[in-house]
Amino acid sequence: MKKFKHKLVGGVLVLSLGGVLAACTDDPQDADEENGEGDTENGEDVEEDDDEAAASDGGDLILAMGSDAVDLDPHGSNDTSSTQVRSQIYDKLVDFDENMEVQPELAEDYEQIEDDTWEFNLKEDVTFHDGEPFDADDVVATLERVTDEDFASEKLFMYEMIENVEAVDEHTVHITTEYPFAPLEFHLAHDGGGMMSAAAIEEEENGDRNLDTEPVGTGPFELENWDQGNEAVLTRFDDYHGGAVSIDSATYQVVDEQLTRMSMLENNEAHIADDIEPSQMDQLESMDGVDVSAVESVRMDYIGMNNEAEPFDDRDVRRALNMAVDKDTIIEGIFEGYGEEAIGALNPLVFGYNDDLESIEYDPDEAQSLLEDAGYEDGFEATLLVEDVDQVNLQIAEIVQDNLQDIGVDISIEQQEWGALLDTTAEGEFEMVMLGWTAVTGDADYAMHPLFHSDNQGAPGNRTFYDNEEVDELLDAGRQEADDDERIEIYTEAQQIIIDDATILPLIHDDFRAGISDSVEGLIHKADANYDLREVELVDDDVEGDGY
Repeated sequence: MKKFKHKLVGGVLVLSLGGVLAACTDDPQDADEENGEGDTENGEDVEEDDDEAAASDGGDLILAMGSDAVDLDPHGSNDTSSTQVRSQIYDKLVDFDENMEVQPELAEDYEQIEDDTWEFNLKEDVTFHDGEPFDADDVVATLERVTDEDFASEKLFMYEMIENVEAVDEHTVHITTEYPFAPLEFHLAHDGGGMMSAAAIEEEENGDRNLDTEPVGTGPFELENWDQGNEAVLTRFDDYHGGAVSIDSATYQVVDEQLTRMSMLENNEAHIADDIEPSQMDQLESMDGVDVSAVESVRMDYIGMNNEAEPFDDRDVRRALNMAVDKDTIIEGIFEGYGEEAIGALNPLVFGYNDDLESIEYDPDEAQSLLEDAGYEDGFEATLLVEDVDQVNLQIAEIVQDNLQDIGVDISIEQQEWGALLDTTAEGEFEMVMLGWTAVTGDADYAMHPLFHSDNQGAPGNRTFYDNEEVDELLDAGRQEADDDERIEIYTEAQQIIIDDATILPLIHDDFRAGISDSVEGLIHKADANYDLREVELVDDDVEGDGY
């Protein structure tokens, strides 16, 4: 059995199984040759039906996931569960590679030709799953849709600086921003940058298609069936511009119970058991035929407090709760060495992080004094929302509940289904909530602007309904500053204000953990929680699926 933990590559952590991975080719011809297509046997062409028979032996990759996708529209929900499925269906102009570095994907190449203008030269002969050719008009339609304020995408904040998208010719696009925006390429590599068919967008506008459930992308897989709450079945797209992948299909099965996911892996009913608690990793390691993945992430888990609801509209109350929670107990008792303490908004792997910030230290006596000064000498009652299937968050909530009881704060824990929890918090109908944010672009803008800018209150990310004019100005300035050193100074100042205001209770930068069958080769487990399936092969595979 192989164990993989904390592998650092290019400053961001990933997991590669099955030895050295072949780089994803930009040339379909090269990909075809690597996949054995076009080979000859004894100087003669291999029969076409033999090729087709070989291509059908790829098997079905079964992924046991803790939560279902919310929707499959790239401009829809901004959650990890949805992204994990959508990333297989939709390609982007650029994407993060296994080192989390930006590389061309649907773009052949690109460059910043002016301070505020980027040119993308598109690949030719790329086809959408519905047979439509991909060209510059699709890029225009996609980016105009996500930046349309009337459409009100949850991801508008990522692209609102785009002022114009011009199809220079069939395979050349110019993107002009309102101001020089340094992280544009990273934002385009986000799930929200998934390129959509202009024809499919028009069909939706005419009421003939629902892109939440009927996605049309150019990715390596297309949606065959989504039985919501149960499973999403993706099948190989044989006309994929990067060359058809090896496996026939990937099935994302929704399995709420972690022990069931682990049992499926052990009993050859799944290839991947996602989202495993630290306390269960030793059990995974003891399983025959199972590899263990623990990938240091760009995530930050936190408790959000509704800044518009009493008593959390009082800064001193929020600071008191920050002081009352013993993070060491959480990290040592629950996470067992996986992850590290969060002191503020940014993960150490994200651009703009500063470890010299002054954090709010654990001090229950001072917390009690702050509550008394705020007029809550007898404490108060509040409800903490937690996702119903997340046992780690439930354990954290129980420790927080005990800690806060010591200063007279009586916390009730309420578990909600993931989609319902997102709706509740988007509407501001809560007091406290356990959430996480994965800074998938690796940049402070994405890590901070959605969570703390007042323009993004609610569904876009600012679910605490935080409103600080000085922070807004700093986050706007960070977007518009081109110099890296100046950006770091701006974000450092913003981080300290946010820490001092205690709008959230930052907890931990957790790892992403999973169990993976030995029969899986070529899988990349990224620091943004996604699995890259394009190079996956199933060898000596006994997994049958449908075993739960």
